[in-house]
Amino acid sequence: MTGHGTRVETTLLLGSPRAGSRTAGIAVRLVEELSLALAAEGVELAGPDVVDLAEIGAGLPLRASRSVPLGPETERALGLVRRSGLLVVVSPTFKGTYTGLLKLFLDMLPVDGLAGCVGVGAMTAGWAKHRGAGDQYLRPLLTELGAVAPVPCLSILEDEFEDVPAVVAAWSRRWAPALGAVARHLRHDLSAPEVHPLTGARAS
Repeated sequence: MTGHGTRVETTLLLGSPRAGSRTAGIAVRLVEELSLALAAEGVELAGPDVVDLAEIGAGLPLRASRSVPLGPETERALGLVRRSGLLVVVSPTFKGTYTGLLKLFLDMLPVDGLAGCVGVGAMTAGWAKHRGAGDQYLRPLLTELGAVAPVPCLSILEDEFEDVPAVVAAWSRRWAPALGAVARHLRHDLSAPEVHPLTGARAS
């Protein structure tokens, strides 16, 4: 991202294995609210491009390995994620953490595959004891891959689903100043993150 009105390339990564899930709807709402809140901070978002793992999950290899060829849909999805200036990753909680489908997909990225990217995580959960799963598991995963994840993950419990518009808007307004500050600091890096071939994917 550069100055003079250039927008930040934005990708929404949906980690739910079920197409059309409520988590996916919340994810779309989150990007909309973040776009509004960040605009007030002088940061304009483009897109977003959407990577829905429910749509490409059947084509993912059973394990991440440099010796396993990737199909064109998977290659395209990884490319969208890696070129992001802002990557919003949203997953339902499954057995206390993000979905295995999301982990499989992100394991196909090379070390520092998200370098130069600002990462924002969000998770939905059924139980209050899982409210912290995003910060405990998803946020560290993003930083492990090289992203800057400067704010806590958004967490929404099922009993808050009826209040999603207010919850998401309030979260976005609260954390937009911090996200905007990081985006401005990384302004030049976010314009066109350097993307290397997918030869460094971690083998399992």
